[in-house]
Amino acid sequence: MTSPAAQLPVAPANALAPAMPKAWRIALLIIGWTSLGLGVLGMFVPLLPTTCFLLGAAWCFGKTSPTLHRWMLTNRLFGRYLRDYKAGLGFPAAVKVTSLVIMWGTMLVTVIVMPRVWIGGLLFVVGAAVTWHLVTLPTSRTT
Repeated sequence: MTSPAAQLPVAPANALAPAMPKAWRIALLIIGWTSLGLGVLGMFVPLLPTTCFLLGAAWCFGKTSPTLHRWMLTNRLFGRYLRDYKAGLGFPAAVKVTSLVIMWGTMLVTVIVMPRVWIGGLLFVVGAAVTWHLVTLPTSRTT
């Protein structure tokens, strides 16, 4: 059996750099590292989401650093989820349910603590879009 890293295409280290202005590349790297940090923190803080930050970090690194992107996809903690998502295999049902419960619970608490109509409306639209996205993703059988 081959390792997940062996199955990934290898790009030259500077493959994406020439096509992107340096300022954009730096900005995406900063956003990627920030997203990665928040995603890892979300593994330990109950109300902080993990998946969206890890997907965002993988996207940013995919645009700026093939090395960091490859590291994320082969990471032993979250690489499988990112590879499955990228391959269109979706998420396990438990991950979907947990994500939706935490997301809607956090949004409900936010609306109670900050009772502004526009905040509630904005959160509802975002929550509905994320819910639709998660529900329409394939459900993988792995845990």
